[in-house]
Amino acid sequence: MTLTPIQLRRKLGAQADRRGAGFTLLELMIVITIILILLSIGSGRYQQSVIRAKEAALRQDLFVMRQAIHQFTIDKQAAPQSLDDLVSAGYLREIPPDPFTLQRDWNPVFEDTLLTPEQSTTGMSDVRSRSERTSPFDGTAYSSW
Repeated sequence: MTLTPIQLRRKLGAQADRRGAGFTLLELMIVITIILILLSIGSGRYQQSVIRAKEAALRQDLFVMRQAIHQFTIDKQAAPQSLDDLVSAGYLREIPPDPFTLQRDWNPVFEDTLLTPEQSTTGMSDVRSRSERTSPFDGTAYSSW
């Protein structure tokens, strides 16, 4: 028995409607599982990139403040007594917040060494983070940077 094109379309259309009406539960479960796996991989990498960005910001802030301390000491022939001295003298626009503690309170390091023979007073020679966390990448404490 030969079917006309109209009869063939009707017959195939009825079968396609029954099979293609939606996704089966198994198909949905597989797709959701794949999405969850990709999300878990992505979130781990995202968290690592956030920590790396904070570490880079911490390194940059420490570098800039240490340069300002050094330049202040050379220019004024006296070491600063606080970070506020650097701001008031124009060596820093503002004290940057620590990326890990989100506070503007840094741990100043005071030494009795002089950078030049002309230096009249000692004072702050370095600055460190007050964070108690350690880097997950190299295992060093942020307060030791």
